[in-house]
Amino acid sequence: MSQSTGLSAQTVATLDKSNPFYAPSTLPFHAPAFDKIKNSDFKPAIEEGMRRQMAEIRRITDNTAAPTFENTLVAMEKSGRLLSRVNAVLNVLTGAYTNAELQKVEQEMAPRLSANNDAIYLNTKLFKRVEAIYNQREKLKLDAESARLIEYYYKNFVTAGAKLSEADKEVLKKLNQEEASLRTKFGAQLLAGSKAAALVVNTKEELAGLTDAAIEVAARNAKTAGYDGKYLLSLQNTTQQPDLASLKNRATRQKLFEAAWSRTEKDDANDNRPVIARLAQIRAQKASLIGFPSFAAWKLQNQMAKTPETVEKFLAQLVPAATAKVKEEAAALQQVIDKQNGGFKLEAWDWNYYAEQLRKSKYDLDENEIKPYLEIDNVLQKGVFYAANLLYGLTFKERKDLPVYQEDVRVFDVYDKDGTHMALFYGDYYKRDNKRGGAWMSNMVGQSKLLGTKPVIYNVCNFTKPAPGQPALISYSDMRTMFHEFGHALHGLFASQQYPSLSGTATARDFVEFPSQVNENWAMDPKVIKNYAVHYKTGEPMPPSLLEKIKKAAAFNQGYAFTEVLAAHNLDLQWHSLKPGLPLQDVLKFEQEALTKTGLNIPQVPPRYRSTYFNHIWNSGYSAGYYAYSWTEMLADDAYSWFEENGGLTRENGQRFRDMVLSRGNTIELGKMYRDFRGHDPDIKPLLKSRGLN
Repeated sequence: MSQSTGLSAQTVATLDKSNPFYAPSTLPFHAPAFDKIKNSDFKPAIEEGMRRQMAEIRRITDNTAAPTFENTLVAMEKSGRLLSRVNAVLNVLTGAYTNAELQKVEQEMAPRLSANNDAIYLNTKLFKRVEAIYNQREKLKLDAESARLIEYYYKNFVTAGAKLSEADKEVLKKLNQEEASLRTKFGAQLLAGSKAAALVVNTKEELAGLTDAAIEVAARNAKTAGYDGKYLLSLQNTTQQPDLASLKNRATRQKLFEAAWSRTEKDDANDNRPVIARLAQIRAQKASLIGFPSFAAWKLQNQMAKTPETVEKFLAQLVPAATAKVKEEAAALQQVIDKQNGGFKLEAWDWNYYAEQLRKSKYDLDENEIKPYLEIDNVLQKGVFYAANLLYGLTFKERKDLPVYQEDVRVFDVYDKDGTHMALFYGDYYKRDNKRGGAWMSNMVGQSKLLGTKPVIYNVCNFTKPAPGQPALISYSDMRTMFHEFGHALHGLFASQQYPSLSGTATARDFVEFPSQVNENWAMDPKVIKNYAVHYKTGEPMPPSLLEKIKKAAAFNQGYAFTEVLAAHNLDLQWHSLKPGLPLQDVLKFEQEALTKTGLNIPQVPPRYRSTYFNHIWNSGYSAGYYAYSWTEMLADDAYSWFEENGGLTRENGQRFRDMVLSRGNTIELGKMYRDFRGHDPDIKPLLKSRGLN
């Protein structure tokens, strides 16, 4: 075997039939047989998956017949099925339920999978076939989705470096493999660093302000970690930590903030600074090799925004309004501190604590007043699922017979409006030390008419698991997260594509967050909230007065909330605008200069993610694309305005959104898809209005 395929001579052997990945799962919808899958199954299955895929690609390139859509592109769409199966499950587990053995497999396989990908996209014979089809595309008279597939493949080959000289391809392959290894290393070090940096305190008094239930969870976490009699506050992936809004002890707040802030820059085995300095350089080198001035310029060509300049212009419209609001908010918080004779200047670890106090006094609103009405199962079944029923006619039925990878994971059958059993949905909502931070959606099985597969979708979140016997009450923010991630799930559930490469959420980064953000709006819709927001003890609905306070407080602290996100957007764009060959010695200095350059170096408002724990851009596919969250917020707020103008939450409106957006995957140009639905290009004004920044 050629080394460029990433395979060793040992992989020629056929995969043992006892391996659960050998053939598609026999469970409904080919759902993974988690009860049969062992850590040791992954490596041989990946190796065999790469071997089979290379054999399939060779059959395409060795075909003496002239290249056609069927014998080249359709054949490529059918290739690599074993590899797709095993990678889908590996991604589930390494994200949500990893262990040292799986991390080792991930680390070892990452460069080989990268090499396998290069063996396809840098294959000269294969590209010539794709190019020949592309050049005659106008004469082929194909349907719109097939025509889109031709463009998709051609652009992917060119972007991947298919037009490079053979010498430059070899350089690119080495860079790709090194990048793949470093990305995996970054993720492993971030997980370990976050776990190691959890704050341990000695006394209950240091946690004053937290609820009894939260303190009980901290005691249980400490005991599990070997600190019996103490209290452990584990870290979530963002800079600010939820407990900072409640902790009365300023010293504890500072310790918790600093634990989060410095988690992966301690000059230890989990220090990510060398990793990201090298990753940034590799990406700059790759872009330069393919003929682009920066990685951002290379990456953005296939996005809605198209160029870094467009993104910079977009962000420049937002920064002044957000930072002006931050100054007002900071002054108001300092007044609260001074009135209480605090005797100190507002710092980053004080912001959420005093903002919560101000919110309570201004709107008479306490987060702990909201939580009893947000029991997680009610939010899921009577909120998230109920909204999907009202809009799209979907129904859900929990099933207990399918194996799951962890006991808290739940599985639901999904039925379409006509009663057709259309998909499976898995929900994994509680935080674990072996789960990466944040929240996400993905497919265990993707939809494709060509392959005859239907969706198996999962959502992962990181909510605090209650102590045994306690209700699972979540925050207002957590509730919005559930609606958000299920918006992604709907995008996958309604996929109706012929080709797997164009199916469901396989769109540009600056479009894929759009459906999920639209779905957040239904969380507070009167029809929906009265159905799920009931007190966990009494069953009484949330009082109208509390609902009104939540709505009035919606724009509170939005200067801060938006500025921390804009700072993260900026960091991402600056890292990926670096020129190749510039040695980068000091990661933290670069970060400070990047923030200062755009007026976002505000000590009291740190970036939502710091460079050293910014998993989105170093290991999760959002490199030069984190701006997408605000770009798609613009799309979503503008699109939601359409709903408001046309009767709001109705089956008719839901069907239109399903037909024109959610079911279209990546089958048409995304700007056109948006304009067809909305009637015009996206308008930024609804975004500014919803953020209270207009």
